[in-house]
Amino acid sequence: MAAIDQTRPFVAAGSAKGFGTFFATFASAFVAWKDARQTRRALASLSDRELDDIGLNRADIDVISGRY
Repeated sequence: MAAIDQTRPFVAAGSAKGFGTFFATFASAFVAWKDARQTRRALASLSDRELDDIGLNRADIDVISGRY
């Protein structure tokens, strides 16, 4: 399983900088939630043996994805 590291910068410009900042904060939170969800789904799809091969167990999935 390969790890993918992506950054998604957002730069607010123009006179609506306040709205742009709000939108950037909202967009960043949404992207972080979506990435955590994707991580949870990918790890949950692995078998117990595959998780053990990478040094994890089912209880670690929520911790790694940032849920708890």
